[in-house]
Amino acid sequence: MTKDQLFAFAQHITPQKALSRVAGRVAECENSWVKNTFISQFVKKYQVDMSQAVNSDPLSYRNFNDFFTRAIRPELRPICDGDNTIACPADGAISQLGDIEHGTLFQAKGHTYSLTSLLGGDASLSDQFLGGSFATVYLSPKDYHRVHMPLTGKLTKMIHVPGKLFSVNKVTAEQIPNVFARNERTVCLFETEAGPMAVILVGAMIVASIETVWAGQVTPFNKNVVTWDYAALSDITLKKGEEMGRFKLGSTAIVLFGKDAIAWQESLKAETPTQMGMEFGVIKKES
Repeated sequence: MTKDQLFAFAQHITPQKALSRVAGRVAECENSWVKNTFISQFVKKYQVDMSQAVNSDPLSYRNFNDFFTRAIRPELRPICDGDNTIACPADGAISQLGDIEHGTLFQAKGHTYSLTSLLGGDASLSDQFLGGSFATVYLSPKDYHRVHMPLTGKLTKMIHVPGKLFSVNKVTAEQIPNVFARNERTVCLFETEAGPMAVILVGAMIVASIETVWAGQVTPFNKNVVTWDYAALSDITLKKGEEMGRFKLGSTAIVLFGKDAIAWQESLKAETPTQMGMEFGVIKKES
């Protein structure tokens, strides 16, 4: 058994949700010694650049979660200009991007996964994105962990899909099939100038929670798929570049568009570093 296979096997036998619950309690702890110890060690281990944060003093945060979801100085993340440009949703790196072919998305090393499964099992939702485009952005521990809008959009639906909490790093994506469609996730659906757009926040090992700006904490650990229909109940519209959600530890953001709606920047490929707000693609046509 290789080192990578052993890492994947260990995740199968780890009590993922119990471990994540414990991590969540520690991350919310406001005891000075506890939170300062964890924050100091985290900054050192992952070489976090605190000069980019609005509050650059890591030990002044109320708890580890406040530090982890710290705001970034807006002048360091300008939002790309142009009405037809698509903004990158998050700091991190491209995991994969490309076309949604035959109802599947490419994961890594020959692994693909189902679009319908990713969206919680509703074929009528996945039909909107058949033949469309996807991009997966992995947020490493040192990254800015707020997710922003790629385009201005009106919220139509949010779906919480329960699941596993595998790690979502490169090694796991190469070793564990369907990881993004198996992990706990929150699917957010919007209507935009490019037609339907989905932004999916995927949980991972030790992710304490996923939040959205309109609903607050959505996860963790619901046992059933839960759907909130916003189309007829509210007029929640977020502009391109506005924050739409955040991770308290972890993870991955996946963006979906419909067929012939957009084109990704040609320079983007697997493992390309990303910054929130950079030009990610362009709208090909008005819907």
